[in-house]
Amino acid sequence: MTIRDDQYLIRCSLDGHSEAFGQLVCKYQDRLYNGLVQILRSESDAEDAVQDAFVLAFTKLESFKGNSQFFTWLYRIGYNVAISRIRRRKQTLSLSDSGERKFDFPDDGPAPSDRMEQGEDTRQLSAALDRLSEDHRSILVLREMEEMDYDAISEVLDLPVGTVRSRLHRARSALREELESIINRS
Repeated sequence: MTIRDDQYLIRCSLDGHSEAFGQLVCKYQDRLYNGLVQILRSESDAEDAVQDAFVLAFTKLESFKGNSQFFTWLYRIGYNVAISRIRRRKQTLSLSDSGERKFDFPDDGPAPSDRMEQGEDTRQLSAALDRLSEDHRSILVLREMEEMDYDAISEVLDLPVGTVRSRLHRARSALREELESIINRS
C-alpha cells in the first residue's frame, strides 16, 4: 500500500467504514508495537500502548491533516502514550516507596529458552540500550529501528531538526560507551 492507499482508507474511515480503519490497524500494528516495545522495554506495556494509540488515533482521525505520513502521525500518538506510561510507572514507584525499599519489578525479559537462542551481540546491545536515558533510547529507536528520517523524527518528538541531529549524535556516542563498558566487563 502507498500513501494514497492510506489517504483512501482514512477518508473511508471518516465516512463511517470502520473496516477501513481496521486495514490501517493491520498495516501498522506490528511496526508500531516493535517501536514501542523498545521504548517501554516491556512487551505487555507495548501491547497496551499500541491498543491505546489506535483508539486515540481513531477518535482523533478527523484531526489528521495529511501534512505527514499517517504512520508518523500514528507513531507520535503511540510515543506520547508510551511516555505517559513511563511517567506513571515512575510516579507509582516513588509513591510506593515508604522507606522500606521493597520493589516488585515484573520480569518482562525473554523466556529462558529465548535467551539461549539470542546471540551475545543482541544481549549486549539490549543491555546497553537499557542503560540509556529515555530520550537517547527513543531517538535511536526512531532512527535506527524505525528508519525514520530526521524530519519525521522531528515531528514525532516535536523537536527542531538540528536538535534531532545533535541528540542522535549524543545518543550514538552514549550507546557506544555503554557497549564498550559491557564488552570490557565480559
